[in-house]
This record gives sequence, structure tokens and C-alpha cells, in this order.
Amino acid sequence: MNARDNVDIAAPWKSRIYSDGWQLAHGGTVDVKEPATGEVLTTVGLADADDVDRAARTAARAQQAWAATPFDQRAAVLRRAEQLLADRADTFQHWNVREAGSIGPKAGWELQATREQLSMCAALPMQPVGQIFPSAMPGRTNYWRRVPIGTVGVIAPWNFPLLLSMRSVAPALALGNAVILKPDVQTPVIGGALIAQLFADAGLPEGVLHVLPGGPTTGDALVRHPMVNMISFTGSTAVGRSIGSTCGQMLKKCILELGGNNALVVLEDADLDAASSSGAWGSFLHQGQICMQAGRHLVHRSVAERYAQLLSARAQALHVGDPHAGPAHLGPLINDRQAERVQKVVEDAVRSGAQVAAGGRREGRFFWPTVLTGVSPTMSAFTDEIFGPVAPITVFDTDEEAVALVNSSPYGLTAAVHTRNIPRGVSLAQRIKSGMVHVNDQTVNNEFHVPFGGMGASSNGGRFGGPANLDEFTQTQWVSVMETPIAYPF
Repeated sequence: MNARDNVDIAAPWKSRIYSDGWQLAHGGTVDVKEPATGEVLTTVGLADADDVDRAARTAARAQQAWAATPFDQRAAVLRRAEQLLADRADTFQHWNVREAGSIGPKAGWELQATREQLSMCAALPMQPVGQIFPSAMPGRTNYWRRVPIGTVGVIAPWNFPLLLSMRSVAPALALGNAVILKPDVQTPVIGGALIAQLFADAGLPEGVLHVLPGGPTTGDALVRHPMVNMISFTGSTAVGRSIGSTCGQMLKKCILELGGNNALVVLEDADLDAASSSGAWGSFLHQGQICMQAGRHLVHRSVAERYAQLLSARAQALHVGDPHAGPAHLGPLINDRQAERVQKVVEDAVRSGAQVAAGGRREGRFFWPTVLTGVSPTMSAFTDEIFGPVAPITVFDTDEEAVALVNSSPYGLTAAVHTRNIPRGVSLAQRIKSGMVHVNDQTVNNEFHVPFGGMGASSNGGRFGGPANLDEFTQTQWVSVMETPIAYPF
């Protein structure tokens, strides 16, 4: 039974957008296709600039009442949304597998992580809202408090469409903001429509959340709208630079969580079985379509051959297939363009002298997990974010060389170091320019309560999670109060 048969016939999102309820879109419609088969799963509405304008104006009005809602009532909406997400797990799982090409365990992990995000965000409204500072002026009291930003525009990607939408939507709502969510047109149901219905059924007032699927023109309209007070963007560095430039000109706050070319460093004293397990998970999970993917394996020359053998064996044991048809370790890449790009990276590396130790095979959008050896720092397999199931291995001889190789990339999202010498691993971690470094683990780590973000070309310094949410999704106001007005000299 396909998606049209079991959940799409009566779907409220058919050819519509969510903006004060389900409305016809002015930007037309788009078919949502399953990456594994090319089957049309559903049709959703596309928002245009007029839809964005109407949503922004409605959100501005609705936000004031939502911000004034008692904190316990805002928290209750988040708690109900979390429970509804648990109740509807099968539907969310179905769409994550069909739309995003996720294997079942990845979709299950993403759903659980999203529940954790909602649970954490339900506690945000009851956090302290400010501080009282002393004053040198007798009779003055200085209040410093957090206030909502207003309307937050969220531009979410397709690779973890539920989690990476919710990690901005949930804290923004919890802290009294309205939200306009623009999901990617490749995953508008799991990344948008189901979220809209979730909050509507949880009791969120109309007008506080809008879901407007669309492409670059929709995103540009959202970024440029003067009544959208903040942008949270997750996506490529190139697009992030453009959004950051526009927001800078408008003096608009933005969080940019961008690409990565993350290094997994294997020292000569590492547990190679554990390191190769981390390497396989970090490179091949979700077909490598993760900003935290282990895109560079930097291995000490003395153990490089053995590490490559172990990693290749792990790659060759993985099953590639349609995750909706049956169990698979790797599903399809999201579209033909990305599959072709990954193939080109591998072919260019081989022409430049690298060797394929495992994989290298492509059938349509399916790409077998690939291990490349002999990769030099001048190859695109080393310098570029691949976003596919490819593990390039580059050798080094000293700790200093390893650190230099890691830091040669303009990206700085995450890294990992494997060694039995913990002080040595921590010392290396402290010299690596990366927002996150994990010793004796892999690069694809996420804990909802720990601030998450990168450095360099991977981020503009914004963070998600835990106490960082308070900083990112509010602004501050200083209010001073004098018991008796001051008489100034003039």
C-alpha cells in the first residue's frame, strides 16, 4: 500500500499551505516524490511572496497574544505536542522513510530526538526571565529581562526534516515568538505539514505557526520581509552566506548552521576496531547526508593499512536498498543531482591517484558505501563537503601534522579523535578549530540539552540546545525604575 492509499487521501495539506488553517497557496503546487522509486507520494501547496507577506502580518498580530499567554499554558502546548508526536509515531516514521529516504532506525532515532527537544522546550517558559542589577544611583532598580524576538523565520533542510525543523520551531514558540516555517520542497510533509497539524491539535492558537513550503524565492521573501524579526537557517554554506548578508544589511538576527567537512583522527595507539566502527557510522549513516558526516579520515601512517581494511570490511557488510521495501543500512540519495555529484567526487579522486578500497558503485540514486585510500589534501574528496557515503583516508605522521590537516579546512563543525591516551586526545581536541570535538567517538553526535554549533564556514556562532536556546530565541531589555524622579542640572 503506497502513501496515497493509506494516509494521503484525506490529508489536509493536499495542494495547500498552513497559514491560519489550511489555505490554498498562491504559488501553485508541487508533487512530492519518493527518492527511492520516483513515485509521487502527495501534492502540496507552494507559498509565494504574497503568502509570506500575509503570514508575516498575521503572525505579528498573533504573537503579541501568544507572548502574553501565561508561561504554564505555553508549556502545556509543548507537552501536548510531544505526546501527540508519540501517539502518531507510525505516521511520522512512514513519511520520513518515504520522503527523505531514511532507513527505519534513523527515522526512529530522529523521532525520539524530536520528542526530547519538545520535552526540553516545554521547560523553557518556566526558566528565569531576567536579573536585577545594582545601581550607583540611590533609589534606582535595574531590571534586565528576556523578551521574545517577535516572528522567527525557520528555513529547514531535507536530511533530518523533522528534527532540524523542530529544534528551532519548538524553542521559538516556547519563548513567546510566532514562527513561519519553510520546509524543503523535497520533504514538506514530515518537515512541515505534520508539524503544523501537530501543534494545531495541541492547542496552539491560529496565526502563531505558519508552514509555507517553497524554494529559493519563498525563502528569499521570508528573509527579506521586514516583519520577520529573525531567521534560523540550516543548509549549505553558500546559501547561508547570502542569507547572512541580507540579514546583516537589514540588521536582522540570524542563526546559520551550515556545512561541514569533518575529520575523524585515528592515532597510532587507537583501538582500531572501535575507530573503524565510529568511522563507518560517521561516514555512512543516512547515506552520508549529514552535516556532521565524517568526511575526512586522517589516520596515522603506521596503522592506515589496517584501518582501511577494517573500514572496508564494515562498508562491504552494509546492505543498500529501498528502506520502505525492506530492511536496509543505506537508502537512496535525495535526488539525481546529488548522486551524480558524489560519483564525480569519487571519479576525480581516482583519476588523481586515489584507490577504491570498497564500494564506488552507483545504481541511480543508490550509492554503495565507499572507502578511498591514498587521498591527498589537494583532492576534492578532501577539500569538499561530499554529502554522500564516502570515507576518504589521508595519512599523517605526527600530531602536529594531524592538527594542521584538520584545521586546513574552512569548515569547523565537528571532529573526533581516537586514542588510548586520553590526555593526548584532549590536548589535540583543544587545538582543533571546531565547534564540537569528541574523543573516542564519532562525529555525528547530538544531545538535545548541550549547545550545538560550529565555527568558521560552518556557523556564524549561533547555537541550538539547552541554555543556548534562551540566548538565541530571545532578546534582552533593560528597564530601570526610580522611586523618585531625579532632578538633573538642566
